[in-house]
Amino acid sequence: MAETQAAKRLREYETIFLVKPDLTDDNVDKLKERVRGIVSREGGKVLRFTVWGKKKTLFPVAKQPRAIYVHTSFLGDGKLVAEIERNLRNLDEVTRYISVKIADEVDPESRPVLEDLKLAGDVEETRPGAPAEREGGGFRSEAPEFAAVDSEEDSAEEA
Repeated sequence: MAETQAAKRLREYETIFLVKPDLTDDNVDKLKERVRGIVSREGGKVLRFTVWGKKKTLFPVAKQPRAIYVHTSFLGDGKLVAEIERNLRNLDEVTRYISVKIADEVDPESRPVLEDLKLAGDVEETRPGAPAEREGGGFRSEAPEFAAVDSEEDSAEEA
């Protein structure tokens, strides 16, 4: 009896993978369906897919400064994670991936399947308020103001 209860309890994982930025939404959906098929085939349960959109990476990944971020949350075991990572490794469209265990012994019936989300990501190459867009160039623009104030004080002291 203990074995049947232990078999029903799964671990919760999340996997984030980066996809090449020139992929279309249809191709990203095909990747999602492939991962969803692997999870269901291996006896797991997909909780949610979230496409974070195209974002700038900290450093170039596969010679690209941007990537499409895809986050998935699922229930399964260690073999399932190994199978997902093996498939992601073999796909040319996927450049990076990471899987993290969130919780142990989760009851699959207690976790609802949520609707997939698609977020906009970074719409522009440079966001408003980025240092390159500031007028005056930061501290250098403040130096003449202080110099002007100092010269006014000097002229007041002389008079």
